[in-house]
Amino acid sequence: MVRASQLLHPQREPAVPRPAATVLLLRDGDGGLEVLMTRRSATASFAPGAYVFPGGGIDAADAQAHDLAARRPGQQDQPLTQAIAAIRESFEELGILLARHRDGRPVDAADVAALDRHAPFAAQCRERGLVLAADQVFVLAHWITDRDLPRRFDVPFLAARMPQGQAPVADEAEQFEPVWVRPGDALARHKAGQFFMIFPTIRTLERLEKFASAEAVLAACAGEQPLWTSCPRAGLVQGAEARFMEHEMQYGELALVCPDGQLLHHLDWNPDQPVPLLKNLVRLTAPNPGVMTGPGTNSYVVGDPDTGYLVIDPGPDEPEHQQRLWRATNGDIRMIVCTHSHSDHSPGARPLQALCRTRPPILGLPSAPTARAASAFTPDQALADGQVLVLSGNGSTHSLQVIHTPGHAANHLCLVLLEDGLLFSGDHILNGSTTVVDPPDGDMTAYLDSLDRLSAACDTQAIEFILPAHGHALGFAKQAIQMLKAHRLQREARIVAAMRERPAGTLDDWVELAYADVPTRMWPVAKRSLLAHVQRIEALQLAG
Repeated sequence: MVRASQLLHPQREPAVPRPAATVLLLRDGDGGLEVLMTRRSATASFAPGAYVFPGGGIDAADAQAHDLAARRPGQQDQPLTQAIAAIRESFEELGILLARHRDGRPVDAADVAALDRHAPFAAQCRERGLVLAADQVFVLAHWITDRDLPRRFDVPFLAARMPQGQAPVADEAEQFEPVWVRPGDALARHKAGQFFMIFPTIRTLERLEKFASAEAVLAACAGEQPLWTSCPRAGLVQGAEARFMEHEMQYGELALVCPDGQLLHHLDWNPDQPVPLLKNLVRLTAPNPGVMTGPGTNSYVVGDPDTGYLVIDPGPDEPEHQQRLWRATNGDIRMIVCTHSHSDHSPGARPLQALCRTRPPILGLPSAPTARAASAFTPDQALADGQVLVLSGNGSTHSLQVIHTPGHAANHLCLVLLEDGLLFSGDHILNGSTTVVDPPDGDMTAYLDSLDRLSAACDTQAIEFILPAHGHALGFAKQAIQMLKAHRLQREARIVAAMRERPAGTLDDWVELAYADVPTRMWPVAKRSLLAHVQRIEALQLAG
């Protein structure tokens, strides 16, 4: 866990989320799936003027109405309470009643008209012998309002089929203009500035857009667990507020820099400016963006004025980039570490060393004989697996442990900042793409074995965040590593299938099948990793 003393910003306690429930009422229209939405009052305290799904806070009375509700097998007490709240809210706001008579007859317009939308809901249903159709209300998603907002809700997004013979009528107090809309149309109108929606609504519609019918949505919800759970985080992109879910590339960095959710961190890529991530950690990105490097190669500066600084991956030989690294450290660089010898990582080491009055040692592993000529590298000192590099001074300490991680390159290593649970992954783990494993210096079995080592290190060293050489910081470190390995093995299974389909095929034949989901312009690069997989597959067959 990151030391509180290293956080950039004083922390504040986010507002406590209030329990609520929202329901997506679904139907099949002529053009496909439609969902019922309504516009909130312009004076509402939360999301004023936004188009939303009906819903609201959970009342104590909702939990006391279980005897009024039909419950399906597997529906636990809390989801039942949430379903009752959603049924009540959809009636109070839009006059829609998800209920039936005790003998199974559906409610009709007369039953709905007989109920007062402003009187206690459960008591009226009990008096008229109605059963709430909670067994037909399913959990779609679970949203928790972003930490930076003053009003927060912990809310399941539920889904139910619109009852036959009923029509929505807004209460004209909290909700206005009920409208049936296809998810894609709502998103298009929002993009055009005609249909204002807030982040969770947008993301939910993006998921719904992939479903062809109401039945398909409800079938996907049959497992009683939300299809996704999210508490988004906010950052600044080109000076404007932007929000991100857990699976998106920017989320981990926001969790690292602003764990309490404050809207303070800028996510833009600007090679001219150092980006503070913690008090003891700064990132500078080299001006070498491209297909293989993404926004550029990240150089990391670890340390503080009392301990001096260690630079990880000084990047390509770009004089302005080395000058920025020198200025960011006030010239007090104690060590320069190269995670490996590729041309966008290590060539900047000697020029940076030359800028320093006291020449810091260049550390790493020498390139292997299998390395390409452009990746030749000889450090001043070779590092050993498990070795710990220490910066210390005036009571402050930053310790980096070396983990040898061959695979992307034979001399690849990662570093763990032990006090803060941070993994500097070089090119072994990237954010936004998978690294190329290029034989003979690259080896797929070694790569996968190294992922296992890093996964184990997450447990032993309490690693929560990954700092890659390309892209933003990653959160959920162990989960990210497990997902990366699973992706590699899934790709390998596709390669095995391609080899079986075309047993006399070439790499060109197999890449066409195994990488059909990858743009064709990337196939020449993909063939390098495909070869590494083929060599691994053949070695496993020989061993078996």
